[in-house]
Amino acid sequence: MYLQIMEQIRLRIAAGDWPAGKELPSIRALAADLQVSVITVKRAYLDLESEGVIVTRHGKGSFVADAQDLAIGMHHAELDTHLRAAAGIARSLAMKHNELIDRLRQAMRDEGEAQ
Repeated sequence: MYLQIMEQIRLRIAAGDWPAGKELPSIRALAADLQVSVITVKRAYLDLESEGVIVTRHGKGSFVADAQDLAIGMHHAELDTHLRAAAGIARSLAMKHNELIDRLRQAMRDEGEAQ
C-alpha cells in the first residue's frame, strides 16, 4: 500500500498538481483519509524523502522538493540501484567487500582521468 501512496504522490508532482514547495497532507491526515495506518504513510513519506521527492521540516511538515532537490534525489536513487546491482554481481562472484570497494575506487579514478 505504501508503494501506491508513493506512486500517487509522484504522479501528482509530475502532472504539476503539486508544485515545488507545496505542503503535503500530514501523515495522520493522509492516513485517516486513505483509511490506512499511520505507519504505512510514514514509510511512504520517508522513502520519498530519501529519494529527494519531498523534504520534511521538523515541526512544519512535508513539502514537495524544489526541482534541484528532486533531480539530486533521482540521481541518488539511480546510483543506489546501480550499487545494489553491483553488490549482487559481486556476491555471485564471491568477491570480498574490500575487492569491490577497490574496484569502485579504481572506476572513480578512471572517471576522473576521463574528465
